[in-house]
Parts: sequence; structure tokens; C-alpha cells
Amino acid sequence: MNLAAATNENLASISNTLIYSAMAVYTLAFFAYIAEWLFGSRSKVGRTAAALTSEGGAAAEKADAPAVTVKTAGGTSVLERPKVVVRAATGSRDVPDGPGAHGGDEQGDLYGRIAVSLTVVAFLVEFGGVLTRALSVQRAPWGNMYEFNITFSTVAVGVYLSLLALRKNVRWLGLPLITSVLLDLGLAVTVLYTASDQLVPALHSYWLYIHVSTAIFCGAVFYVGAVGTILYLFKDSYESKLASGGRPGRFATSVMERLPASASLDKFSYRVNAAVFPLWTFTIIAGAIWAGDAWGRYWGWDPKETWSFITWVAYAGYLHARATAGWKGRKAAYIAIAAFACWLFNYYGVNIFVSGKHSYADVGLAVLHSVRS
Repeated sequence: MNLAAATNENLASISNTLIYSAMAVYTLAFFAYIAEWLFGSRSKVGRTAAALTSEGGAAAEKADAPAVTVKTAGGTSVLERPKVVVRAATGSRDVPDGPGAHGGDEQGDLYGRIAVSLTVVAFLVEFGGVLTRALSVQRAPWGNMYEFNITFSTVAVGVYLSLLALRKNVRWLGLPLITSVLLDLGLAVTVLYTASDQLVPALHSYWLYIHVSTAIFCGAVFYVGAVGTILYLFKDSYESKLASGGRPGRFATSVMERLPASASLDKFSYRVNAAVFPLWTFTIIAGAIWAGDAWGRYWGWDPKETWSFITWVAYAGYLHARATAGWKGRKAAYIAIAAFACWLFNYYGVNIFVSGKHSYADVGLAVLHSVRS
């Protein structure tokens, strides 16, 4: 074994160690996020929510709160109690955003900060694992499903941390994000793992860096939007139950009262998906150009190409639904979930189970095959 091969093997071993180390730190972050939610459930949020809903809790009752009488120098004045206004669409409920997973509890907030700090450490360690994997093969680390998975989870966490750095109130994303990242990495190291290897000649192109990097980034952002959409559906159902005089359970109340209002979650998901949709369009165009260089044709309705287009149509339908009065709200949210399901199938199903130029070989799990130069 020559020196270069030994160096690459050592780098690959270091990469594996870093990925496992990142999983260990993500696990600690997972428990810290759990602690944040648990301590938040013991805070005043649950008691306040119970008090507000003890007599029906309808939004209309809140709007009909009694006026406030104050004393002035010349006597008394009656002031109408102001309504709580949030960033909501026209006609939506005036429901305030929740305080976050910590629920206003200082100890819960401390655990949340610890969780974010651990997430930052895990992100840096995982990024180091992806970088050393790239150095071990001397190419972009996107040649098989294992490499795609570890890069995808790194980018997803990077998107979350970037939103926090921009002072966006998205710490409620932490627990579902880290849970899915641990599942993703667990699948990568146990089922999808592939030893370092070189790409086939047709894939040695600068389009690999352009096309695949944008696809990974789009998927990470679509994931963040999908989490927001799912939480919107739960929060909207919760608010509807309150508005109709229902009494949600204590667990549902404790969790839902700490999340942003459904209108805020809906707007967040829409903005995230709308912002990344043009880049997804570019991803498909870049892939077509690369296919023209590699295979001599720009579009051949390969399964991967077909499902990429189906995903594009689904997200285009979601954005159109959001602009149509009769399809806003839950109907549009269902389309968004279906669109992300298409992306997931394109990511896992097509790569592993469907034969084509973009498929993965070795029992459907590893190196690209059927690629012609």
C-alpha cells in the first residue's frame, strides 16, 4: 500500500470516528431539548392556558374581555382592553405566539440554551466528518447514499442554526430536527455505509458541485418547511377546538400553547418553501445541463428526473394554492406535505429501489451505476 492510499484510508477512518462522535453529541442535545420541553410543561404556561380556557377558551371570549377603568386627574376613564394582534393573514385568529419550548421557565430556558450549544458542537464535528470524507476520496462527498445522508443532515442543522443566528424564534424546531438527524445518521452508518471510492468518469464534472450541492440545500430547507407545516396543522386544530368551546387535553395544551400561533407557523412554512423554490428550479435545470454533457441528452424521463419534476409541480401547486383564496390554510398545507413526501421518495425510494441512471447499486445501497460516459 502506497503512502497516498494509506493517507486516504486514515482520513476515511477519521471521518467515521467524527460521524460517530457527532451522533453522540447530538444524542446529548436530544436529551437537553427533551429537558427543555419537560421543564417548560411545569411552568406557568400550562396554568395560564388552563385559566384562559376554563370557561370555554374561545377566541371570541377573549375578544369580549371587560374594559379597563383607570383613574385620571379629572375623574375616571374607560379604556377598551386591546386585542392581541400577531403577524396573521387577513381573517385569521388573533392568537399570540407562544413563549417557546421553555414555556417561560428559567431552568427550561437554560436547558434549551445548552441544547443549542451542543447542537453547534455536534454540527462542527459532523462537518469535520464530511470534510475528511471528501479529503479521503479527493472529491465532493456526494458519490453515494451514505455520503449524501451525512451531508444532508449537516446542512439541515446548518439551516436551523443560521435561523437562530438571524434571531428567528425557531428553537421549537430543535427537538424534531435533532430526532430526525439521529435517525438519518443511524440509517447512514448501519445500512447505507459505503467505503470510500472514486466516481465513475462521467461524474467527474464541475456540475457535480453545482447540481448536487443545490439539491442537498433545497432538501434541507424543504425539510424545515415541512416540520413547520406539520406543526401548523396541529396548532390550527388546537386553536379550532378552543374556538368551538372544546377542551383539549393537558398534554396538548402544554405543548401547543408554547408553539407560535398557527398563522405564524403557516407564514413561516410558506416563506421557507417560497424562498427555496427558485433554487429547486435551478437544480433541475442544472441537472438537465449535466445530463446533456454526460449522456448526450438533456431529458430522458429517467425515474430520478421524473420524480424531480413531480416534486417541482407539487411545490408549484402549493405556492399557487397559497395565492388562491379558497385553497389557503389547511388545504395548501396538505399539498405542501404531499410535495415533501415526493421529495422524500425521490431521495430514498428512487435512489434505492428504482433502477435508472441515478440509482444506487450494491443491494440498492451504494455506488452509482449504469452511468455511461
